[in-house]
Amino acid sequence: MSFLEINGRAVGYRLLGDPALPLVVLAHPLGMSQAVWDELLPILLPHYRVLSWDLPGHGSSAAWNGNEITPAALAAEALALAEVAGAERFHFVGTSIGGVIGQQLLSAHAERLLSATLTNTGAVIGTPEAWQTRAAAVREQGLAIMAADIVPRWFGPNACEAQPALLKGWSTIMGRGDANSYALLCEMLGACDFSDRLGEPGVPLLLVGGRDDVATPPESLEHLACCAEAGEPVILDKVGHVPSVEVPARFAELLLKRVS
Repeated sequence: MSFLEINGRAVGYRLLGDPALPLVVLAHPLGMSQAVWDELLPILLPHYRVLSWDLPGHGSSAAWNGNEITPAALAAEALALAEVAGAERFHFVGTSIGGVIGQQLLSAHAERLLSATLTNTGAVIGTPEAWQTRAAAVREQGLAIMAADIVPRWFGPNACEAQPALLKGWSTIMGRGDANSYALLCEMLGACDFSDRLGEPGVPLLLVGGRDDVATPPESLEHLACCAEAGEPVILDKVGHVPSVEVPARFAELLLKRVS
C-alpha cells in the first residue's frame, strides 16, 4: 500500500506489476474498497500494470475535507495517480460509482484513455430523492448500521450461497468507512446525469452488467449504451452488482478479451 497526498488528503493506492506493461486503472464501488479487485490481480498482472485506489473515506483513504464531491474531483484523483505511474494513457475499469468516474473521464479526458470498461453503472443511477434519503440516514445512523440494509443489494444469490460469510465480511468493511464522505458521494450520485454528456467516446468502450443486479439492473446499462453510442452491454447471468467479487475469473477473462 502506498499513499499520495491530493489536496491535503492522503489517498491510499496500490501500483503493481511491470512498468513496461500497459496500465489498467481500477475504480471500486461505493461503500467497498480496492479489495474488490484482489482476485483479478493474478490474472491481470502477467499482461498489465495495475493501479487501484480507495475512494474518499473508504479503505485506506482519508475522509473528504470539503462540503461537496464531484465526478470531476474523483476523475482528477485517477489522473493524479496515473501520473505517479508515469502513464500518459491508460485502460480504465470502474464498477458502480467507479463507472461514474469512467464516464467523467470519457466526457472530459477521453484523450487519456486507451479503453474504458464500465460495469454495473448508469448514466443516471437511482433518483435524487433516494440518494438524499440515504445520505441523511447514513449521517444519522452511521455506516455500520446502514450496512445491514445496503450490503445485501450488492450480491446475487449465487455468490451469497457460495460464500456464506460474504455479506458479513463486506458489512464490516463498509462499517469502517467515513459516514460523511459516503453521504457526500450519495449526494453526488443524486446529482449526476451523463445522459447528454457522452456521445461516441472515440475509445473502445465495454459495458458489463449483472442479471441479478438490483442496484443498476440491465436496463441501466442499456440506457448507458444508448447514451454513449456503444455496443450492446454484456449481461452476466447469476451475477449481481460486483462481478469482480462474484465471478472474478469470468470477469477477468472478459477484460483480457476486450481490454486491448
